[in-house]
Amino acid sequence: MMNFGYASLGGFGWIFMILWWVIVVIGVVALIRWLVNQTSSKSGGDAKTPLQILQERYAKGEIDKKEFEERKQALS
Repeated sequence: MMNFGYASLGGFGWIFMILWWVIVVIGVVALIRWLVNQTSSKSGGDAKTPLQILQERYAKGEIDKKEFEERKQALS
């Protein structure tokens, strides 16, 4: 019969086998959570408010002061 060396640990070999599988499952769950976290932080980690976008457009010169003030007031 194959016991994979757990019988040599006395009657407590099954505890180590269960502990091993618990560690493996926790590792897989941690890896999946980390991967999901990495994906979500790349897609929406630096979301800007409409006012910040408007300020950037004004700073780049895409819109003039009059248009900036009108849109800023519309956002308020």
